[in-house]
Amino acid sequence: MGEKKLGRPTDNPKEIVLKIRLDKDTSKKLEECSEKMDASKAEVVRQGIHKIHDDLNKK
Repeated sequence: MGEKKLGRPTDNPKEIVLKIRLDKDTSKKLEECSEKMDASKAEVVRQGIHKIHDDLNKK
């Protein structure tokens, strides 16, 4: 029998796990961004990557 998938179906599955180390100041900033944006820390990081990538491509 096949395994049942848990969670909601998505067109963009997040299969890659990334572990990072942060200093206290950076961690606090990430937490503040997460709270103000009402988004997960992972979503804040993803949006940051997209923003930096877009900025680099504008140059």
